[in-house]
Amino acid sequence: MAIKKADRARQFMPFAALTGYYEVIKQREKIIEPRKELSEDEAEILSDKLNKIQKGMLITITYYKEDCYDTITGLVSNIDPIYRSITIVKTKIAIDDVCDIRIESDQTSSD
Repeated sequence: MAIKKADRARQFMPFAALTGYYEVIKQREKIIEPRKELSEDEAEILSDKLNKIQKGMLITITYYKEDCYDTITGLVSNIDPIYRSITIVKTKIAIDDVCDIRIESDQTSSD
């Protein structure tokens, strides 16, 4: 009796007996960091950097996410001054949560 290819492949698939276990372990590994307050000088430097950012630029941004700091690099896809947010690819970040910005390169074209 021949085994179908799909059935044969199924026997080699990984088995996760503990559904959600690895996500719980990953959350436990995260170190909780308190939010840092920026000094006036740091806030002014950050404000200058925010004013230079344009849609399409490649930037690295460090921001406070839930209970720790996270860093993301990508293209700016949207800047919303009304709701005070910046979107890097598909990640929407509140400007108030940003603590550092590094402009990697200017991807905008000058017409």
